[in-house]
Amino acid sequence: MVETILMIPLILGFLITLFLTPLWIKRAEKANITGKDLHKVKKNLVSEGGGITLLLGFVLGVLIYIAIKTFILKSDVITVEIFALLTTVLIAGFVGFIDDILEWRLGLGKRTRLILLLFASIPLMVINAGQSEMMGINLGLLYPLFFIPLGVIGVSATFNFIAGYNGLETSQGIILLSSLALVTWLTGNSWLSLISLIMVSCLIGFYVFNKHPANVFPGDVLTYSVGALVAIMAILGNIEKIALFFFIPYIIETGLKVRGGLRKESLAMVNNDGSLDMPYKKFYGLEHVAIYLLKKSKKSKKVYEQEVVYMINFFQILVIILGLILFKGAIF
Repeated sequence: MVETILMIPLILGFLITLFLTPLWIKRAEKANITGKDLHKVKKNLVSEGGGITLLLGFVLGVLIYIAIKTFILKSDVITVEIFALLTTVLIAGFVGFIDDILEWRLGLGKRTRLILLLFASIPLMVINAGQSEMMGINLGLLYPLFFIPLGVIGVSATFNFIAGYNGLETSQGIILLSSLALVTWLTGNSWLSLISLIMVSCLIGFYVFNKHPANVFPGDVLTYSVGALVAIMAILGNIEKIALFFFIPYIIETGLKVRGGLRKESLAMVNNDGSLDMPYKKFYGLEHVAIYLLKKSKKSKKVYEQEVVYMINFFQILVIILGLILFKGAIF
């Protein structure tokens, strides 16, 4: 009975996102809030910043969860942690939305983004979230004052590095947050697991319109929000080590981006038949690695956008499976 009732926030989060996204697509098109789909031959214009619908669906889903726990189940709610979580995700999403709006003209500078994302970490800092002991060492105030903002800023800012291909950011969010939901459930933080699954349900609703061929792009409002929640899951669930391991593809991506001075993009070169080619001789993103490996493994040597997304997702799933095996003693 309880499990059935707690499914309501997940279903409503999915339905809210599913309902609002087409409305945003139409409004964005009328307002010329669009961008070119660069991995298509015709470079069609697609609505931008659609992640705002996911953010609304997630916030309403979490508030519904709190209401059910308070008024129907009459059980205690970890209110302070949940509202700190919501505030952090909202601030990160707001920074992303500002960046999306300004990007159509100018865009936020890298330093400005990081400073603004610092504010997103403050709610977790002021409640002294997580445990300050790491590897047997009590970090004291160093944990909330340094490691929490480092985690929130680092994950939020780098989650949008693996991006630019239809459905990639959304599917990556589904995979990562689903795995973290499993880990937090197994380690006794079922409330945190449920909140993660609310975001997953919203991502699934958004994926319907973002998958190839995309009708809407997520924008930084989605990537910053999802990235912030990944960091929050690690901090509040005290699963920093395994979460960092799950984040290995993004660590690799960051290294490849730094190799290109953070100026080389992960985009591919599009051929007249819609297939993709390497834009550079070197790799500046996992997307380029995926294109290279797919070309090597196929007789036709033709690589398409969906295949790049599938390969990166497959790699992410392999990393997660390996992480579950390596850290099984701390989980099961």
